[in-house]
Amino acid sequence: MKSNIIKYLFIIFAIGIIIFAIYKINSQEETSNLNLENNTSQTSQKTESILNIGISDFDNINPLITKNKDIISLSTILYDPLLKITEDYEIENCLAEEWSKSDKTTYLVKLKDNLKWDDGSTVTGTDVKYTIEQLQEGKSVYSDNVENIKSVEIIDGNTVRINLKEEEPFFEYNLIFPIVSSNQFKNEDFYKSRLAPKATGMYKVTSATESNMELEKNENWRNADSIERKIDKVIITYFDTIGDAYNSLKIGNIDLVCTSNTNVEDYIGTIGFVTKDYKGRELDFISINCEEGVLANKEVRQAINYAIDKNKINSSVFSNNYYVSSFPIDYGSYLYSKESKSSYSQDKAKEVLEDAGWEYRYGSWRKTENYRTQYLNIDLIVDNSNETRVKVAELIEEQLEDFGINVYLYRVSNSSYKRYLENKNYDMIITGVNNGYSPDLTYFFGKDNIANYENEEITGILNDIKNISDKDMLTEKYNRIIEIYEDEMPYICLYRNKEKVVYSIRLTGEVIPNNYSVYHNFENWYRQ
Repeated sequence: MKSNIIKYLFIIFAIGIIIFAIYKINSQEETSNLNLENNTSQTSQKTESILNIGISDFDNINPLITKNKDIISLSTILYDPLLKITEDYEIENCLAEEWSKSDKTTYLVKLKDNLKWDDGSTVTGTDVKYTIEQLQEGKSVYSDNVENIKSVEIIDGNTVRINLKEEEPFFEYNLIFPIVSSNQFKNEDFYKSRLAPKATGMYKVTSATESNMELEKNENWRNADSIERKIDKVIITYFDTIGDAYNSLKIGNIDLVCTSNTNVEDYIGTIGFVTKDYKGRELDFISINCEEGVLANKEVRQAINYAIDKNKINSSVFSNNYYVSSFPIDYGSYLYSKESKSSYSQDKAKEVLEDAGWEYRYGSWRKTENYRTQYLNIDLIVDNSNETRVKVAELIEEQLEDFGINVYLYRVSNSSYKRYLENKNYDMIITGVNNGYSPDLTYFFGKDNIANYENEEITGILNDIKNISDKDMLTEKYNRIIEIYEDEMPYICLYRNKEKVVYSIRLTGEVIPNNYSVYHNFENWYRQ
């Protein structure tokens, strides 16, 4: 009996040892797994400090010489201007501490204190004057920015006076060109030089070869001590064609490429990439001759606008790869906050015409006054050499005819088209502009505009805003212009182009591109 008790006690003891051993093993495994998870988590959170960018058709890193759109955009993280553009196209100080318009044709610009080039030398007003003088030779994409400058005077080391030939609304938007060092190029033929200019921006060029260029942090950047930059090095690789850049992006050799190709996904797919679209500045619109026959009546212009289906144009002609446009500055400007959309509605078009005394009979609109009958017969001019616009014109002709407006479409030669536009001897014409960064609307509503459009209130507002810098007041004035435009419809904005930034999912941080630069918020980008 005693021996049985001892035997049972031994068994219980043995079982306890086994349970304890199992517990220890499991605890060690859990600890090991936890450590592994932590290590894995830390690894997944680890960021890489090198960013690879691809561009095609490289010509010159000098931002005043290059014609390459990608280099111009990239220069915004290398070479600072006096003033720069925000993501919603508002002007803000950069190298300039302040600027003022002292009279109609005179601007004073004061530089910030202690501005340095990347080699530690000082940025001065002499560099500003020198840069403008180089641009006035007319060989740069920025030369138009200084065309209206008569002279530049250096007031002191940090202040310059810019004298204009004539008053120019929102001239400050022209002061967005990069400033270069006068000392660096004093022994160089500026427009033949292959030197990478000294940098004032957050990065600087540290090496350049025939195939690539490397950028590193500029420790003499004015914000180097206050703003952290997560990317230590940027490597820009040159490609012969944009197709080669797509292939490199697809296999992971580069992280980002900019393109105007609306079908870029057909080349690289969609898995592993992010595409950011933004509105381009190429605007196509119908200019309506507001002095010509029935088109002098705003109700007719309104009806035409309602009868055109812009969404159908976008889908049929552009496979929905353009943006429908509603107003000349709807490219993202802070002064146009509405949603751009098609106003297509045959019911509204019908209502507008009927309220104005028009009646629809036998498939067309007519109006009888003083025993005289008018018909909605309208000529539409399009440049025959522009195949895309011809397709758009044909679709507009079809839509207006379907509504009962008789359209006579004239596909004319390029030289004839230019004469129609210059002489303004048309009913309607399809044309376009490349919007500047400035919100200036003089081209559309100023004296001798292409629509022969006159409105005393808009003329007064355009004169008022020349001397207004307050954002709220400007917004109020522009809202009124927009209201008048939507009521009188001297133009029918159709669509604008779409630009794209395509980048690897490894690139993190808020990418907020616009036409001034795809590199807004670049200091917060990083790569995983």
